[in-house]
Amino acid sequence: DTRSMFTQPRRAVSLLADQRTDFTARVELTGLPTDQAIFYRVFFEDAQTGVASEPWFGHLRSVPQTRRDIRFVWSGDTAGQGWGINEEIGGMRGYAAMHVTRPDFFIHSGDTIYADGPISAEVTERDGQVWRNLVTEEVSKVAETLNEYRGRHRYNMMDKNVRALYAEVPVIAQWDDHETHNNWYPGQILTDSRYTERRVDVLAARGRQAWQEYQPIAGVSAGGTGFEPARIYRKISRGPQLEIFCLDMRTYKDANTDGKETQLTHILGQEQTDWLIREMSKSKATWKVIANDLPLGLVVPDGPVNQESLSNREDGAPLGKELELAGVLSAFKRNRVKNVVWLTADVHYCAAHHYSPERAAFSDFDPFWEFVAGPINAGSFGPNALDGTFGPEVAFFKAGAYANESPRSGESQYFGHVDLGADDVFTVSLRNAKGAVLWSKALQPER
Repeated sequence: DTRSMFTQPRRAVSLLADQRTDFTARVELTGLPTDQAIFYRVFFEDAQTGVASEPWFGHLRSVPQTRRDIRFVWSGDTAGQGWGINEEIGGMRGYAAMHVTRPDFFIHSGDTIYADGPISAEVTERDGQVWRNLVTEEVSKVAETLNEYRGRHRYNMMDKNVRALYAEVPVIAQWDDHETHNNWYPGQILTDSRYTERRVDVLAARGRQAWQEYQPIAGVSAGGTGFEPARIYRKISRGPQLEIFCLDMRTYKDANTDGKETQLTHILGQEQTDWLIREMSKSKATWKVIANDLPLGLVVPDGPVNQESLSNREDGAPLGKELELAGVLSAFKRNRVKNVVWLTADVHYCAAHHYSPERAAFSDFDPFWEFVAGPINAGSFGPNALDGTFGPEVAFFKAGAYANESPRSGESQYFGHVDLGADDVFTVSLRNAKGAVLWSKALQPER
């Protein structure tokens, strides 16, 4: 209803929630009035007796039709490096810090779970303090079975801050590597001795099925393969001022190599690349936000030689996966795509990078910003080295005091906040998990 008293409610019913979907359910709501407060209550009803559960109440604001102030947040990396739900410090407090800003939506930039990172009851921190986690059977080992992947998502929903934010803030979810296994790519065979199932394609199908069941995205049908037709990459319109382009830099990725191939290799794949160029070029929104689950110019190693992301550690002309990004950036310039901002997570610290052809080995593109945030509840790391191929420059960064710093203080976990005004000024701030603003930048729209 558009009123909290539910005087004229509209009722929607899901398909049966049972073991085939881990008792998750989804309802697709269409035809919502624009720019309205939408109140909802959700309950489950026993299929045999009709007995109903207590309702869960929530509310959100629907997509605007005219210009108005829009606020949103983004981050990534939940329950990583063994830092799970510690109720002694109030649980995953980064989610509460995002919630208090009253955002219109939240972009979860990937690593929504850490399927490859067991969570133990106690962890001794560097200073000798003992971190105490809530634990379940499914998080006590690496996830291999469908139930173990599902259990990772169930675990995160045990946190009161996660539940509170999800009840009132629409989530735009992406996936990255830890929904399956660290730094994975299609066709990989693991050498990780913790696994009995080492075919990544098998693990990824189970991980993706669980992810789709627990995230607000088109789901997997009961008994599905885990790779159903619904795409993870997609466009979300938030009115005339803003469109979000969510990338999937995992499903179509070629193997992790040193990245120095003279021929083009893929991180997006041809179909997704064509889609991104086409949809960005025809977008009428003032601002186009690209949510990339892997950073562009940061060096993200996968071992001593290979690279996980685009960059190959060399500042010269594009090679390998860099060639795919070069093609995208050149097409944006050729098609006069303006006001493009890239938002990412993955590297466990926060940063602001400005890319300019004046500093780059490859110069056929227009300048742009990439902002990095996260982790929201995982160990902090960084900073990473920059690859100069596309001319990035560090305007700001903040990392933890040491590698794998816990979320106890909240000062070394991060999220990003965007305040897009009715005047189209796009203000980005980088904040820690206590909500403190560390840095901000106001971007003026190019007309």
